[in-house]
Amino acid sequence: MHVSQAQNSSQDFLASHNAARAEVGVSPMTWEDTVAAYSRDYANQRAGDCNLIHSGGPYGENLAVSSGELRAVDAVNLWVSEKDFYNYESNSCQGGVCGHYTQVVWRNSIRLGCASVTCSTGGTFVICNYDPPGNYVGQRPYLVDQICTCSYNWQIQELPL
Repeated sequence: MHVSQAQNSSQDFLASHNAARAEVGVSPMTWEDTVAAYSRDYANQRAGDCNLIHSGGPYGENLAVSSGELRAVDAVNLWVSEKDFYNYESNSCQGGVCGHYTQVVWRNSIRLGCASVTCSTGGTFVICNYDPPGNYVGQRPYLVDQICTCSYNWQIQELPL
């Protein structure tokens, strides 16, 4: 097992997540060492097989696997690419999976911890955990400010003296 460090720093993971969050007006996340330790421990468990199996832990979670090297920014971009399938109006995925994306931009998830390992298969296993978790049925990942499209009919009225 080899913990992959090149281009997989906490800042690499955090910057990619926060760029996606900024696009929809969500506050940035911060790196949380406890959450990162959880991610690292679980990534080490998957290093032998690189299987996409969720940890079942207390956090929201995104996983990615590749047959070769997978950088932090590439894993996050893979999840963020699901934005095309998220329909805000219906708060649902349309035409594809979007749950990884909605976890990235989930407004109440404010702490992030991620890890990456090179597996014995030669592939890369990437995990990001989110605290508190997101993707609750019936809730929106973020709120769009309602822009008023109101039209006002202003009239100046002369009052008798």
